[in-house]
Amino acid sequence: MIRVLLVDDETMLLDSLEVILTLNDMQVVGKAHDGAEALSVLRKETCDIALVDLNMKGMGGIELIGHMKKQYPAVRILVLTTFYDDANITDAISGGADGYLLKDSGKDAILGAIRQIMGGVSVLDPKVMQRLTSLVGKTAPQQPEPAYGEFTEREQEIAALLVEGLTNRQIADRLYISEGTVKNYISAIYDKTGIHDRVKLVVALKG
Repeated sequence: MIRVLLVDDETMLLDSLEVILTLNDMQVVGKAHDGAEALSVLRKETCDIALVDLNMKGMGGIELIGHMKKQYPAVRILVLTTFYDDANITDAISGGADGYLLKDSGKDAILGAIRQIMGGVSVLDPKVMQRLTSLVGKTAPQQPEPAYGEFTEREQEIAALLVEGLTNRQIADRLYISEGTVKNYISAIYDKTGIHDRVKLVVALKG
C-alpha cells in the first residue's frame, strides 16, 4: 500500500484528497498545512510520496522540497498546485520534485500520477510541460538533432504528441493503443535519439 503525506493549507482539499486516496487503496499517514508541519509529521511517520502545494502560509512548498530531498531523499514528491508560472516550475523541478500537476487535473490524473511516480516515471501536467519546454528552449544549449529518419511512422506520431505535451495515457487514448505500448514506443525513441529524459527529448523534438 502506498503511504501518502498531504501538504496544503486548504483543509477542505486535504480532506477530499484523503477520501479519494483511501478509497483507492492508499494510506494517508498525515496531513499538514505548511512545510514546517509536514517535516514534523515526517519525524514521526514514514511515507512513500508527498503531495505538496507550493504557495502556503508559513513554509512554502519550494522550501519544503529542499528540506525533504536532504532529510528524506527516498520520499517521492508530487507538486499539486494551481500555479504554473516559470519560477515555480523551475524551482520545484530543479529542487527535486518528481512530478508537477495542477489541482484541476482531476482525481484520475492525480491517482495515475502517484502510481507512475512510485513506478519511477516522472509526471508533468501538459500545461506545465508546455511552459517548461518553452522556457528550456530559450536557455538551453543546442541539442544534437535526433535521428528522425530512423523513426517508424508510429514513432513519429507519438513524438508529435509528446511535443504537444500529452501524457502516456492521453497518447494511448488518441491512438487507440494501450498505455504499455506507448511506453514501449517512447523507449524506442529514447534509444534512437540517445536522450533518456522526457523533458529534454521534447525540447530536442521541438527544436
